[in-house]
Amino acid sequence: MSKHPLQFLEVPRRDPDKEAPEERIKHFGEIYGHYDGASAAAQAGRCLSCGNPYCEWKCPVHNYIPNWLDLIERGKLFEAAELSHQTNSLPEICGRICPQDRLCEGECTLNNGIEAVSIGNIEKYITDEALAQGWRPDMSHISDSGKSVAVVGAGPAGLAAADVLTRQGIRPVVYDAYPDIGGLLTYGIPPFKLDKQVVAKRREILEGMGVQFVLNTRIGDDKPFAELLDEYDAVFLGMGTYKYVRGGFPGEDTHGVYEALPYLVANVYEELGYDDKPIPYIDMAGKNVIVLGGGDTGMDCVRTAIRQGATRVRCVYRRDEENMPGSRREVKNSKEEGVEFLFNRQPLEIVGEENVTGVKVVTTQLGEPDSSGRRRPEPVAGTDEVLEADAVIVAFGFQPNPPAWFDEHAIEALPSGRIRVATHGDHPFQTTNPKVFAGGDMVRGSDLVVTAVFEGREAAKAIADYLGV
Repeated sequence: MSKHPLQFLEVPRRDPDKEAPEERIKHFGEIYGHYDGASAAAQAGRCLSCGNPYCEWKCPVHNYIPNWLDLIERGKLFEAAELSHQTNSLPEICGRICPQDRLCEGECTLNNGIEAVSIGNIEKYITDEALAQGWRPDMSHISDSGKSVAVVGAGPAGLAAADVLTRQGIRPVVYDAYPDIGGLLTYGIPPFKLDKQVVAKRREILEGMGVQFVLNTRIGDDKPFAELLDEYDAVFLGMGTYKYVRGGFPGEDTHGVYEALPYLVANVYEELGYDDKPIPYIDMAGKNVIVLGGGDTGMDCVRTAIRQGATRVRCVYRRDEENMPGSRREVKNSKEEGVEFLFNRQPLEIVGEENVTGVKVVTTQLGEPDSSGRRRPEPVAGTDEVLEADAVIVAFGFQPNPPAWFDEHAIEALPSGRIRVATHGDHPFQTTNPKVFAGGDMVRGSDLVVTAVFEGREAAKAIADYLGV
């Protein structure tokens, strides 16, 4: 049967149901429901099958989006899962946490006057449902190359690299300091955005493909990096960015001021029920909380504080809403859950002597674009004010923090702390130590999960070429 050319008009976009705010703030579970087969097929059928699919080009991993939408419309779930995994090692995760409004769906042709195809929800459906029905990656045609690669970091870049390496017949062994895989997928992103069982299922799939994990092991402390160079044919570094960006204003060290990442990680340890918590739980119950920063990490913090029972939660951001770096979806969810936003406010000082009592801010207006192309916030004279608060969370982003053993092994870092890698030639993502490759946030700087996946995959392909596989 031929596709109805006007299905996008006759079938409106319908996302899976979302739990009501007054209910979802009582727990840390995911807030979105799931498509069934009929709903997924109907929504996939809205795709226009553009001759030049902008959605595919905008996607950092260049997913074959129109192709797997077509397969879902025709009921070919397992084929869609196979195709989805050809470009993305973590499709069920990206379907949940990618800012589709700024990527694939933002470029959908239907986004111009008609609602975009619900690409992210369908991507999530494909892998969730295929795995539930018993689909697993087909490894029957893979032959062992006899080569092995150490992967340092079990975050998105490391998992993506391991996925591609094992599909090349190369044995990946993934080391991570955390007690489980995922990096910030598990310990940084709150469960209401990404259920940790989803990451656990991905571990099961990867282990079934031949990936080995060595956890609770910090390279450089528990195991010297020199041993990796001796024991493996190559090494991939995907250690992410964990050094938080300071604001550089007075009072940041006042009691009651918290860094975003330890706050989020401590909450995940609490939610997962860990007995031995390496980071003390930080409880915002009954507190007047201000979060500084307008990115996705800031949205994770405000929504976590709401669920912990904070009496008031405000997000302070120095530009306007249009220029916020965070996902529009996450901003909307935050507003629904009771978060207040104070735009065009730049923090000047954390106020308080023994404990924080507020944040001094100044109103800003947007001036000329800076080097990144974003309009620069400029203070407006005479607009200083103090916002009362008894807890402040700083969420200005993260930077790479190169370990001391880089110098010993001729791995060069840029002044920013990012690892220097080849960007072209025979072996992209190769560091200044030819046996060592790197990708993800520690190369690019703090960025999206999907870009880390892309770089991990591309680095793995370069490693395979380097090893002659």
